[in-house]
Amino acid sequence: MNFSFFYPYALLLLLLLPCFVWCKQKVKRVYFPKEEWLPKQSFFWDNLLFYSMLIYTLLVLALATPFIYASEANSQKKGRDLVLVLDTSGSMAERGFNEQDKTQTKYDISVALAKAFIEKRHDDNVGLVVFGSFAFTASPLTYDLKTLNEMFELMSDIGIAGTSTAIGDALNQALRTLKSGEAKSKVLILLTDGVHNAGRTSPKEAVSLAVKQGVKIYTIGIGKKENYDASMLHDIAKDSTGKSFFCQNADELEEVYKSIAKLEPSPIRSEQYLNKEELFIYPLILALLLLTLLLFRDEEL
Repeated sequence: MNFSFFYPYALLLLLLLPCFVWCKQKVKRVYFPKEEWLPKQSFFWDNLLFYSMLIYTLLVLALATPFIYASEANSQKKGRDLVLVLDTSGSMAERGFNEQDKTQTKYDISVALAKAFIEKRHDDNVGLVVFGSFAFTASPLTYDLKTLNEMFELMSDIGIAGTSTAIGDALNQALRTLKSGEAKSKVLILLTDGVHNAGRTSPKEAVSLAVKQGVKIYTIGIGKKENYDASMLHDIAKDSTGKSFFCQNADELEEVYKSIAKLEPSPIRSEQYLNKEELFIYPLILALLLLTLLLFRDEEL
């Protein structure tokens, strides 16, 4: 059996426990200014601090909602190794791609939608490669999707990898990034708005290597079709058993990510939802019993 909390941050309220000691005298002064009026051997006052802290602790534990679950229910279904390959070349600075906000660049929109896509890849091992004139791994494969999304904030400069478009090198770098993964399913998502015009590796060579490694590639061409090689992107996806997409605005790009999510569904977590037993009722009942006992005991004395 395993033990956990649904709301672990509620336990931070336990940090207020020292306040009970600090506030004890202040409470007595405010509510009982004539302390001599109280019985000298009052059970209530002799034990108030201890029981107050105990009851408070039990209530906080109940609020945090502890539960136990069977070990087999905690086995996460392994996802896939997935690398986003994002174009950061100079052409990604073009505006007008979002019809609702024409001040946004293609890069701004691509990053925002990529982050939204990543947030739903619960059990996937996700990495990020950015490219322009050259390619580099901005984030290795990681299950820490929050940290990966924060990495996007550091990649805010268009042209950080140069202003040209080295698609072959980008795919090659992404394949290197995938090598650290252990999942059976390996996927690349390539997003670009330009034509391959730089780098040492041709897209054809990179795709050939991807096929040998069993890596599926999805390609996304954004912007006007005359600005990128749609035929090449189609071939890259087809040869690697992936699929190619083309979009001319932000709404279409959002739909593309939804389509990829359906083609590559993220495994459903089984942890914390099966064979579980909530335990919050026990500290809650104990706290109420202690409070009742304390009040009745004091009346008797």
